[in-house]
Amino acid sequence: MNKVNYQKQLEDILRRLPEENSGCHDPQAVPVTGKKKLLIHSCCAPCSSYVLEYLRDFFDITVLYYNPNITDRQEYEKRTAEQKRLIEEMNSEAPSFITMETGRYEPEVFFAAVKGLEQIPEGGERCFCCYEIRLRETARLAGEKGFDYFTTTLTISPLKNADKLNEIGEKLGAQYGVPFLPSDFKKKNGYKRSVELSEKYGLYRQDYCGCIFSKNERDRRNSEK
Repeated sequence: MNKVNYQKQLEDILRRLPEENSGCHDPQAVPVTGKKKLLIHSCCAPCSSYVLEYLRDFFDITVLYYNPNITDRQEYEKRTAEQKRLIEEMNSEAPSFITMETGRYEPEVFFAAVKGLEQIPEGGERCFCCYEIRLRETARLAGEKGFDYFTTTLTISPLKNADKLNEIGEKLGAQYGVPFLPSDFKKKNGYKRSVELSEKYGLYRQDYCGCIFSKNERDRRNSEK
């Protein structure tokens, strides 16, 4: 079976956007800017930096910061603050305007969803379950608030399974009636650019995903060095 090229799928959609917008006869269906509305789930400021830079010329963007997997409140608040700061700085530099919604802090949702998967290694079924929690809330909100597309920054990470993320996103898009914007943002030097932008904005780059399990894995690796 041939591997799906999600980056090419994304590029094809971006090429069609001007035609889609100009061909719409309902003035209520297109934002005043003439751009489609995109809801982006963000896992953290560093990962979102390149994605926002890349897509802001194509969409009116709202960032949803919803990550119940981050089980330490202080860590959660630190990452939320960095996301807000990044958006403020990017908005000050360009005419397009990015807005942000902050989801509920509810680590109990994460623990309930991964019950029984605690011993699964990082990158396995527990992580896939975590992907779905965050993408489901994004798809739900996108449908509720009339967005044209939704997506996630998670595919920029070399440690995340882009095939699984796109599979889950497509499934949830069908359930909630909002197309999932396919992506593999690490392609075309996307991950490299996110590192450069993190340095430019002085962003806090965490060294674990956010959940207690990834934190324990990080601590184990550090103790073995």
